[in-house]
Amino acid sequence: MAPVTYLQAVRDAMAEEMRRDANVIVMGEDVGELGGAFLATEGLLKEFGPLRVVDTPISESLIVGAGVGAAVAGLRPVCEMQFMDFVACGFDQVVNMAATTRYRHGGRARVPMVVRGPVGAGVHGALFHSQDPEAWFFRVPGLKVLAPATAYDAKGLLKSAIRDDDPVIFLEHKRLYRRVKEELPQEDTLVPIGKAITRRAGRDLLIVTYGGALEWCLDAAELLAQEDKAQVEVMDLRSLLPFDMEAILEGVRRINRVLLVHEDRLTGGIAAEISARLAEEAFDELDAPIGRVAALDAHTPFHPALEAHVLPNAQKVVAKARALLRY
Repeated sequence: MAPVTYLQAVRDAMAEEMRRDANVIVMGEDVGELGGAFLATEGLLKEFGPLRVVDTPISESLIVGAGVGAAVAGLRPVCEMQFMDFVACGFDQVVNMAATTRYRHGGRARVPMVVRGPVGAGVHGALFHSQDPEAWFFRVPGLKVLAPATAYDAKGLLKSAIRDDDPVIFLEHKRLYRRVKEELPQEDTLVPIGKAITRRAGRDLLIVTYGGALEWCLDAAELLAQEDKAQVEVMDLRSLLPFDMEAILEGVRRINRVLLVHEDRLTGGIAAEISARLAEEAFDELDAPIGRVAALDAHTPFHPALEAHVLPNAQKVVAKARALLRY
């Protein structure tokens, strides 16, 4: 089988679910004729027609709001944001409408919708095309938040998200769209929501990460193995809400040193919450302080050198990992 890109995996997941369930629709800016800004919906209009692949006005609040209404009415909309930065324009519809509907109606209503699109920096997208918005939604009951780092997970998690009866924020790192490739099984494959996976085994340090940061962590682990003879375990969360705290605790109790890595800004990021829970639940298991590597608390610059200064990378992960290993 030919390797499948992360982008193709996203496209295939939507196409397969639309063939399986006539209630699945896709809506967003230019998702039809153009096939999406990154071509994630290319070919869907031709196969499924304009009633199921809907080009919308340039209004994220409209896209998400219409998605909520369609979901409550019985459809399963997949709403594309051309860039997830602009989901902020639909924030009220996500947080105050989609996330609260099941609770407000005592469980008698559901909102089976997905809000998906590209996130992340490293491609010189500057202020409005580089953000990692997961922390905006991480604290909202009623939502699920997913961030796949591989083509397999991009497909399997998106299929699970489309079938889920709750609203799902699905974060696709744009840097991975065409860089990440792998062979995928032909059979229908789902990845469970809420379950982390170990990408590399180790015993000296546990790195917990997700999304676009996984590549840096695996590179760092390999460099530490070669230069420091350190065996570093790398855990990919995949699912951020809910996240697999049991897997993290098991790893910390076994390895006793932990480094949390994400591309999002340091302050208020997901690593902060995981750090707090580890301090509460596994303090006695730790042989070193909990480490974090994240972006600086700054907007993402356009200039490549300034962008690289703000963002994490494999070298920054290595430097922090060495400090924890020496502690």
